[in-house]
Amino acid sequence: MEEVHIPPDSQKRLLTLARQTLERFVRGEERDSVQPEDPYLLDDGCGVFVSLHKGQELRGCIGTCYPLSPLYQELIEMTEAAAAHDHRVAPVQPDELSHVTIELSILSPLEVLEHPLDVEIGKHGLYVSYQSSRGVLLPQVATEYGWDKQTFLEQTCLKAGLSTNAWQQPTTQVCAFTALVFKEER
Repeated sequence: MEEVHIPPDSQKRLLTLARQTLERFVRGEERDSVQPEDPYLLDDGCGVFVSLHKGQELRGCIGTCYPLSPLYQELIEMTEAAAAHDHRVAPVQPDELSHVTIELSILSPLEVLEHPLDVEIGKHGLYVSYQSSRGVLLPQVATEYGWDKQTFLEQTCLKAGLSTNAWQQPTTQVCAFTALVFKEER
């Protein structure tokens, strides 16, 4: 499975763009016109998830596995969505901005797992789909919770609104991906 590589300087540019986007969006300011020259930011083959944390508290996490635009544009869209449209949490408020840390997960293309138990904990994220139901869990989630492979598969099915054993059904598609995960130092 393909691994994502983005050099440290490009990672810093992505974090800077995410921070600028978050602050402008939460304060209700207009977007700046962005036209990066960094080829890594122009890549249109990587999905991206933006996770916002306030201490140990999740303040938003939204992303896409199927990018329709260059990475920097997807990053802007997902940062705004994570700040305001994650139904699990209230929108980020201006007085929280100095306490919110941004974590980015840049995803490789999805690959179908013919044998779902081939998933590697800590290396792979999961994408489970059946009809119109979809669920995604990033690689770091299984590690954070100490899940084994079966629990990771079950929890991804639950996230999709499916039964815990849906991953065993031939009509359910189970895909894996790798992610390059990095965050702000605050």
